[in-house]
Amino acid sequence: MNVVGLVEKQARTRPQAPAIIDVHRGRERSLTFGELYNEVTRLAALLESHGIARGAGVLIFQPMSAELYVFLLALFRLGAVGLFVDPSAGRDHIERCCRMCPPKAFFGTSRSHLLRLISPEIRGVPLHFGTCWLPGSVNVASCRVRTCNNIATVDDDGPALITFTSGSAGIPKAAVRTHHFLQAQHRALAASLRLTPETLDLTTLPIFVLANLASGVASVLPNADMSEPGACNPVPIIKQIERHQVDSTAGSPAFVERLADECIRTSRSLVSLKKVLLGGAPVFPRVLEHARKAFPNALITAVYGSTEAEPMAKLTFDSISEEDFAAMRNGRGLLVGTPVGSLQLQVISDHGGKPIGRITASEFAGMNVPIGHPGEIVVSGEHVLAGYLHGEGESETKFDVDAVRWHRTGDLGYFDSGGRVWLLGRGSAKIEDRRGTLYSLTVECAAQHDPRVARAALVEIRDQRVLVLQPRNGYKLDTESYKRQLAWASLDRLVTLAHIPVDKRHNAKIDYGNLKVLLQRNG
Repeated sequence: MNVVGLVEKQARTRPQAPAIIDVHRGRERSLTFGELYNEVTRLAALLESHGIARGAGVLIFQPMSAELYVFLLALFRLGAVGLFVDPSAGRDHIERCCRMCPPKAFFGTSRSHLLRLISPEIRGVPLHFGTCWLPGSVNVASCRVRTCNNIATVDDDGPALITFTSGSAGIPKAAVRTHHFLQAQHRALAASLRLTPETLDLTTLPIFVLANLASGVASVLPNADMSEPGACNPVPIIKQIERHQVDSTAGSPAFVERLADECIRTSRSLVSLKKVLLGGAPVFPRVLEHARKAFPNALITAVYGSTEAEPMAKLTFDSISEEDFAAMRNGRGLLVGTPVGSLQLQVISDHGGKPIGRITASEFAGMNVPIGHPGEIVVSGEHVLAGYLHGEGESETKFDVDAVRWHRTGDLGYFDSGGRVWLLGRGSAKIEDRRGTLYSLTVECAAQHDPRVARAALVEIRDQRVLVLQPRNGYKLDTESYKRQLAWASLDRLVTLAHIPVDKRHNAKIDYGNLKVLLQRNG
């Protein structure tokens, strides 16, 4: 079944209900489900008239907006494939991705079309579409054609979305989301997040907008530059929430903390919010506590997931006991909650990144570690990506148990006696030396309970355990005091940095590679 059928159903049953509310050229606009789907059918006919058909890949450089989702749904309707590459990764990365999966067309903002001037790969793409008139491109907003009435029939394994990783070893991996996968992910998100039709959700997470559209939920897109969610201007976003009486919001911890800090600073509460979801990076207790103060009527929920599997587990703030908070302060790791019912999650013996391959069910059972013991978190289910384009990277991240495919998250953690998952950090970030094994999140989580610490990162530099602290609001931190408080971690050095490097997408995950380079350069 074509995933666009889920949105078509919403357009039939609630055509007058708002689907997407955003700000375009300084003015707010709203598209109902009926209007949205009419635009989708019109654009699908336009794309079809230019030769876009089932299986055709279209490279997309369009920020979150009504135009993005109309275009994406039109591609789904035709059975075509949306290709997403992080533009901040640089021209070389973009061109490698284009060679891996040559696009039939290009769609993006007028600024993104400048890539045609500097990149032979982009210039060589046969078709170019834009949202305004540009030389050599088709303006999707002004072209009028007869609407397309047919939804393309697609196989369950027919690709709908392909997103490319940054490629830490120089070779990107292409995560392929099929129509079947997107429908399974929609069911998982709708069930675990309790998506309710005709409610309003302000979200910064693109995949959540698709789940909203399939569930009849109106998506309010934030009125801000979200290229760096941790540095966005929260004021216009807060005004949107107040003006529309938004019911829920979802975003990275950096984004939610940005909103919460502004509310606390100005002594205002966003009382309309009934649900606040945080995901895309580790969610530390301090962020949850800030969210509780700023959004007093909301159910605060942290969602654990990844590109390959979203969601995997969830945790509500109200379910965290004082004993849990004490455990996180004292080095037990980061509590991420109970696995969602739509997948299987296991903790197996840590293989240090070595391939597992194909094993039997009895061999797999022997790899499961006891409750309370650390190991690697692995998952399996309908909304877990089974593989990558051309099989690139599968030997390191996938393995088969008889006929069942499992995904290795690369995260280390353990189950507690209540069946909840605790994270210890990335396998690549753990430190193993003569004093034993030290996991990154155990130290980082403990350090970030102090409100004066904005961010913490544990790294190994020249055989030393080094904890890096980023002070909040210019505080001067007493590093020796922290070293005594964290004596159980046997730290060699504590240093402070004005800014610890983080990922560009969520502004919340530590970029350990760049941090090590920075520390080694500065001695």
